[in-house]
Amino acid sequence: MRALLDGYYRLLKLVLTVLMAILIVPVSMQILSRYTGIIPRFIWTEEIARFCFVWIILIGAMIAVRDGTHFDVDVLPHSANPRVELAMVMIKYTVMGIVALTFIVWGYDFAVLGSRQQSEISGLPMLSIYIAWPIAGFTWVIFIAEKIWDEFNRYRTERQHGAR
Repeated sequence: MRALLDGYYRLLKLVLTVLMAILIVPVSMQILSRYTGIIPRFIWTEEIARFCFVWIILIGAMIAVRDGTHFDVDVLPHSANPRVELAMVMIKYTVMGIVALTFIVWGYDFAVLGSRQQSEISGLPMLSIYIAWPIAGFTWVIFIAEKIWDEFNRYRTERQHGAR
């Protein structure tokens, strides 16, 4: 299972990199058309840039959850007691899971709405954008479950070594 999650994580990083590269094209076209007149003004560049940006934000958030750099705020105090520390970490992951489930539930409704719409300028189905929210929520749930598993394993290992 870990190998599958590692592969998914690498895929997310690759997609993020590709989207960043793609984002450069419409933004550069907007700048060139606005300030130089070298190329004509294309109206679709703004919409494509916005769509790329939405996906970049949500994929970046997915990656950050696995890295432990997103939603991870030290609000709760740390403790020398391993049980208390585990409880604090589980509270944090539970709250993160609630946010993830919110993205799945309402993101699904958002995606259904997008399945009935097209973008005004490029004519792309809005589902291609709105589906990012439930995908982000599902990915967060998977990565949070992995982190919970790791925390319990670490707690078990510390308990076994502490008992000796």
